[in-house]
Amino acid sequence: MERIILKNKPLIEAIFELHWKLPIEHPELPADPNYTLLVGSMHGHFKAEYPFFEQLPTTQIPDALAAYLVQYRFRAGEQMWPIVQLGPGIITLNQTADYRWDEDFAPRIGRTVREFFTAYPGEQPPVVQSLILRYINAVPFDYENQNVFEFLRDMMQVRIELVPSLFEETGVPNHPHVLDIRVAFPSANPAGTISLRFARGKHQNHDTLVWESWFESSDGAVAQTEETILTWATAAHTVIRDWFFKLIEGELRQRFA
Repeated sequence: MERIILKNKPLIEAIFELHWKLPIEHPELPADPNYTLLVGSMHGHFKAEYPFFEQLPTTQIPDALAAYLVQYRFRAGEQMWPIVQLGPGIITLNQTADYRWDEDFAPRIGRTVREFFTAYPGEQPPVVQSLILRYINAVPFDYENQNVFEFLRDMMQVRIELVPSLFEETGVPNHPHVLDIRVAFPSANPAGTISLRFARGKHQNHDTLVWESWFESSDGAVAQTEETILTWATAAHTVIRDWFFKLIEGELRQRFA
C-alpha cells in the first residue's frame, strides 16, 4: 500500500477500544470483581511508559453502576498524549496530532493489549466482547455562508439532497443548525461493521464539519488474543484508510497535503 503522509491532516483523535465481558452478568448491575485489583496492577505495568496517573470524576460512581465508563487515565506526563484509559469492562488507547499508524499507534495497541492481559488478575483471562477502531476528523466550515451539502458532494463524493422546494418561499434557509448523519455497512474482512458519521461540531471554538470513521467487531466475530487483536486492528485500519483517501480524493486531499 502506498505510504501517504499528510502534513495538514484533519485528524482530531484516533481511538482504539477493547470491551471485555463483565463476569457478573446481572441485567442491571453487571460487574467485574477483578476490576479493583486490575487498576493497581495496570498502574504497575504502565508505570514505565505512562507514569502520570489520573482519576476521573467517574471514579465517584460505584463500580456496579460504572460499567463501560472510563474512570482512570495513564499518560507519559500531565496533559500529554497518547493516553490509555481504563474503566470496568473498557480499556482505550487515544492519540491526537502526533498520530502515526506504523511507527507508533499500531505498536502501542499491541503493548496496551499485552499489558492488559498480563495485568488482569482473574483466574480466567478476560473475554473480549467488542473491538473498535475510531477516527474523528474535522475541517473548519462556515455554515452561514457555505452550503454543507454542496461541500459534501463536491469535496467528499457524498451526495445528500433535500428537495429544493423545502426552502423556496418558506423562510427556511438551507443552512442546517444541526447536522448528524450516520451510515453503517457490514464488512467481511475483518468481520464487523464500518460506519461513517457526518455532523456539525466545534473544534478550538470554530464551527467544523466533523466526520468520523470507525470499525467495530463484536460477539462471535471478535478476536481474543494479543496477536489476533493486532491482526484485526491492522485489517480494520486498512479498510478505514482506504475509505478516508477515497472520500478526500481531489481538492480536499491537496488541502491536507
